[in-house]
Amino acid sequence: MEYRKLPHGREEISVIGLGTSSLAANGEKAGAQAVAYALENGVNYIDMASGEAGAFPAVGEGMAGSRKKVYLQVHFGADYTTGKYGWTTKLEDIKRSIHWQLEQLKTDYIDFGFIHCIDELVDWKSYVEGGALAYIKTLKEQGVVRHVGLSTHTPEVAGLVLDTGILDMLMFSINPGYDFERGGEFAIGSAGQRLELYRRCEREGVGISVMKSFSGGQLL
Repeated sequence: MEYRKLPHGREEISVIGLGTSSLAANGEKAGAQAVAYALENGVNYIDMASGEAGAFPAVGEGMAGSRKKVYLQVHFGADYTTGKYGWTTKLEDIKRSIHWQLEQLKTDYIDFGFIHCIDELVDWKSYVEGGALAYIKTLKEQGVVRHVGLSTHTPEVAGLVLDTGILDMLMFSINPGYDFERGGEFAIGSAGQRLELYRRCEREGVGISVMKSFSGGQLL
């Protein structure tokens, strides 16, 4: 396995990460076995933007005894109240969801706390004014969150959040179909805007994670 050092930290992160969107599709036991297999083969970065709640206990079981070797990417705004993925910018819902996720993952800290799926400027405004951003910052000050990240499909939003200086990692699609302006609904922004975003992250030492279910990403 190849590893790359986080620019804003000392972490050595595997270039292949594990996505969890469909991790528990065949049951939590099978999901836990998949996590254990990934860890045994050098994968140490797991994204927790799952499609269903069952992924969390599966990851918790699969990394039992190996927590210090794993970097978890946990999303502040992903909500699993219904058992399936939901999205919110409401502070109390985010607090409840994060508490539940930590319990299921059997951990008391988050390696990468992500501002989750902010694609519209109005959503970023809601996240800030509603207190969700302050909540992540507080948890970082307390050591519960080690690094702050952002997931978005929108270069303009990514730029605004980068302007705050709080980001250590960006979750963004790097896809030829998008970057050459032939993409679908998430091909937001021009190829030039997206390229400048990648270059800005490089200049400012912000890592980029690209995740799909059960497939990997690179830390750039």
